[in-house]
Amino acid sequence: MPKWYKENGKNSDVVISSRIRLARNLKSFPFSAKLTDNQAIELVEKLKEATAVLEAKETKKYYSCNVDLLSDSEKTAMVERHIISPLLLDREQSTGLILSEDERISIMLNEEDHIRIQSITGGMNIMGAFAEANAADDIASELFDYAYHEKYGYLTSCPTNVGTGLRASYMMFLPALTVTGKIAKLAEELSQYGIALRGTYGEASKSVGNLYQISNQKTLGSTEREIIDSLNRIVEQVMKQERRYREYILTHNYDEFEDKVHRSFGVLKYAKQLSSVDAMTLLSQVKLGVDLELIALKEECNVHELMMEIQPGNLQCILDKTIGSVRRDTFRADYVREKLPDMA
Repeated sequence: MPKWYKENGKNSDVVISSRIRLARNLKSFPFSAKLTDNQAIELVEKLKEATAVLEAKETKKYYSCNVDLLSDSEKTAMVERHIISPLLLDREQSTGLILSEDERISIMLNEEDHIRIQSITGGMNIMGAFAEANAADDIASELFDYAYHEKYGYLTSCPTNVGTGLRASYMMFLPALTVTGKIAKLAEELSQYGIALRGTYGEASKSVGNLYQISNQKTLGSTEREIIDSLNRIVEQVMKQERRYREYILTHNYDEFEDKVHRSFGVLKYAKQLSSVDAMTLLSQVKLGVDLELIALKEECNVHELMMEIQPGNLQCILDKTIGSVRRDTFRADYVREKLPDMA
């Protein structure tokens, strides 16, 4: 089945993906921060039983695993593809994962909360993501007794998630706002509306390749629809700003910008070594150039998909072995040359 990141959805020139995450906990276990090692093992094994039920009730294949038993490369690759969070990767207790074959649904087990149901779709399709996450949550709620309070809603480890337990977010490609120095001011403005702008991999991470996450900061006192509608209004405005600044750049610095896009393409096609940071910066330029029709490729190419594939963990999974950074930079350059089509 095609992965979510192979999709070119609505507004994909600016909105890379839409994500819904639901935080849930079981009544019969302490919150994750208070679990003993044995309780963590018991919790993960109990929750993994939902895999067969999900597969039986939905028309897609599901897999489950113990994340703490995976190799470092496998775990890193999952973070790079936004399947698991950096927090789950760093957990020292038993942790688990239930994952759909198309990677649209991932259910993290014993992260900050016992259950983190996540649905991702390509482009601007937050309601599609919500429908899929909600369906998985309905199935899980029939199997497990959630920690729920009549007044406060779903009880979670972090107070900001109490209520619906819902975090809605968009991954946005904002090169024009970045290059014009508007990102810091944008983050400040968004925070006044209860919206957070974070790096590519969420809290405490930096932006890579001009990719940013925009999400709601709290859930208590709002319904799921109110959270989503509020976020959508903000994202529509951010999208307009990004496109406006792209037009500004083209109007005032067309020749310089066109040259930069072509130079980036040339380096990607002829470099013998590429670090992940350099590759992401260059691919970001090429993606923007394709989106603005400054260059045309002979074949269709999902540049964001290539951005994920050339990350260290994913490259080592493609090779099926662990390699050092120098050899990885060489293989990355070879891989980009092979996957990036020539210019038309």
